[in-house]
Amino acid sequence: MTIIARRAATALFLGLPLALAACGPRDAGGPSFYVDLAERDAEIDTEAAVAMINGYRRNKGLPLLQADAALQRVAHSQARAMAEKGQVDVSLERGNLVRARLDRAGYPAGPAVENVSAGYHTLADAFSGWRGSPRHDANMRHADVTRMGIATAYAPGNKYKVFWSLVLAGPATEGEQTAAEPVPAVKP
Repeated sequence: MTIIARRAATALFLGLPLALAACGPRDAGGPSFYVDLAERDAEIDTEAAVAMINGYRRNKGLPLLQADAALQRVAHSQARAMAEKGQVDVSLERGNLVRARLDRAGYPAGPAVENVSAGYHTLADAFSGWRGSPRHDANMRHADVTRMGIATAYAPGNKYKVFWSLVLAGPATEGEQTAAEPVPAVKP
């Protein structure tokens, strides 16, 4: 065997495991905030999202958030509506701002803000984008919110592919100190 043939065989032998690894799932073993959500059955890891935003809030000396099932449903509804219309907007219809949607969902009055966006394929990218936007960053640093819901909706035919809604609100009841109800996974 010539030197060139040996080198080619060695390169093939060493490169084969890498090539095969590329055929496997992209998120296998990696942090969930790097999972590509631009796929039909992809789901955001709500716990990872809460932990990521809480780490940021902790560093800023702000109260930590809890996942909230009602806010999760409102966020999912908004993300789905934006994906269906192909628009990024906090109020797709007149009078449909986050507070009005929370009122319709029966969520108690209080502070409420929302981040919406599209085009970010991972939680890490969305979080980075929101931190880099003064308005979105201010929402994540809102001192009076204690609950959150976050959702994505996949729109394969749209240039953005992934639509995001993060809903942040005050406590579900006055003076609430208890844990939030479990947040069920929401399928698109």
